[in-house]
This record gives sequence, C-alpha cells and structure tokens, in this order.
Amino acid sequence: MKISAIIQARMNSTRLPGKVLLEVLERPLLGYLVERLQQTTCLDQIVLATTVNPEDDQIALWAESQEVQLFRGDEDDVLDRYYSAAKLFGAQHIMRVTADCPLFNPDVANLVAREYENLSVDYAGTGPSFAEGLDCEIFSFQALEKSWQEAKLISEREHVTLFIRNHPELFKKAMLDNDRDDSKYRITVDNQEDFWVVKAVIENLYGKPDKIFTIQAIKHFLDQHPEIFRLNSHIVRNEGYLKSLQADALHTL
Repeated sequence: MKISAIIQARMNSTRLPGKVLLEVLERPLLGYLVERLQQTTCLDQIVLATTVNPEDDQIALWAESQEVQLFRGDEDDVLDRYYSAAKLFGAQHIMRVTADCPLFNPDVANLVAREYENLSVDYAGTGPSFAEGLDCEIFSFQALEKSWQEAKLISEREHVTLFIRNHPELFKKAMLDNDRDDSKYRITVDNQEDFWVVKAVIENLYGKPDKIFTIQAIKHFLDQHPEIFRLNSHIVRNEGYLKSLQADALHTL
C-alpha cells in the first residue's frame, strides 16, 4: 500500500504567525516534523502543501532547500489544496499531517497505517485519548475526491477530513483508541505558550541519546517539569475547529 503524507503549512496563522518556521536549536519546526515523518515505515512519499500567498514563499524556499516535494494552492479551501496535491503527485492513500505538530510520532503513524490496511476502511484516525500533537489520519483518494466534490460547509472545506467524519453513511471509518488516556498532554504549536513547551522538550531531549525521542520520553519530561507542562495546559483542544463551526453558524444565518 502506497501512502503519501501531505503536510499542510502556512505562515499566516492567526494565533501564532510564522510558527512553522520558528527555530529551536537553529532549526525550524518543519524540519523536526519532516525528520520524524521520514522515520516511519509506512510512507511512500512526503509532500508539503502550502498556499500561493507571497507570505508562504518562505515555506516554498525551505522545502526546495531540503528537497521536499512541494505543492501550492488555496489558503482557505484546504480540502481543495489536499485534493489538488494528491492528484498531482498520484497519491492513492493520504496521511494528513499538520505543520503545527513538530513532535509527530512515527510509531503512531505506523499503527494507524496498519489499522487502515487491516480493516480495509476509507478512513482511520487517532482519537482524543492520544496527546494533542500526535494527530494522524489516513484516508483513500476516493474518499478525498468525494469530499472535494460534495463538501459545502466552511468547516468541511477548511478541515480536510470533516466531511468524511460527518458522513458515516458514506464512508467506512475506524477511530483508534490509545492504550492509555494521554489527552492532558499538549505538544502541538498553536499559541506562544505551545511553542515554549515544544521548545523546552526539543532542547532537553533532542539527541539525548536519540533524535527521534518517543512520546514516553516527552511525557516523562513534562511530568518531571510541571512548570513547563502548565504553560499550555489551559488551552482548549481543537480551537481552530471550534472557530470553523462558529463560521458555519454565522454563514447560515
């Protein structure tokens, strides 16, 4: 099974502009994400999907300098960006990855890929019992194409897999539970406080002794440093998704 990872990334984030190229140890967060994706055993290719906005020229230049495959498309219609990228690069099965998850876990990706293939589903993804920042979803090109053709809501165009998740009558899905509830851990980067947490994790764990440190090592570090854990523990999970739902409601008034 050929799985293509498509990373969505842009500079114009409302909560923390330019976050994907913020540097830790003289390296942008995108670099850590791509490095961790390269450690998976399930991926056939990695594509960085950014926008055509001039602000994202920096992302395009970085991708070219790192020889990462690049696609540029619509900023707001992320579903169209994914569909166009998948079509251009001949993706049969797509792993959706967001650039605000620099500590993406290769083991979780491999687990989702195995379940996706073994269960023969249209979609497989991590559930809320995984730490935020380890989010991983895999879906077929056919499911993506149907979503692209039929999704109408603002939220369904902005959040690539929402149409699939909203329509169980159309798609066969599998949501994976973690072996323990890690939902209290937040290692994504949406806000300045998130960056401080991820920065501390990388500075303390990268290369000591392994570059691709595990979620167990991250949890141990945060448990041992509650002052760092507390920096972003107050932030609501999936803030962007909730904002999109509000936009749907306003659009239908």
